[in-house]
Amino acid sequence: MPSIRLRPLHSTRTNAVVKAYELRNKNKAELLKTLDEQKQHLASLRVQKVAGGSASRLHEIGTARKNIARTLTVINQTQREQLRLFYQKKKYIPLDLRVKKTRAMRRALTPYERKLKTVKQQKKLNHFPLRKYAVKA
Repeated sequence: MPSIRLRPLHSTRTNAVVKAYELRNKNKAELLKTLDEQKQHLASLRVQKVAGGSASRLHEIGTARKNIARTLTVINQTQREQLRLFYQKKKYIPLDLRVKKTRAMRRALTPYERKLKTVKQQKKLNHFPLRKYAVKA
């Protein structure tokens, strides 16, 4: 009967996939520290590749790059979130934080502008209101 080897739930190796939800609980200093560690790990993997490392270690390069990307994504998202909160009550918002939509939608009239009437139109409506007719049954 073959023996079954059980793997631990949380791998202690540095090549383990970093989860974004775990990164979101960390502050910026911790995130930058983990990013630095991940970059050092990737550099060491690249040195091993040049030195003729095993194929299994070379496969970790992809995982390391993805981990770095995940960490950078979390850093950027939290930074943008903080900026959105800062500019929430301000009159002007930076272009990259504004709603994208489409060019035509951004230039369209607002509902308030749409319902405005010219002076001439107001006079015409006041002097010639819609007529009411009684319909004989």
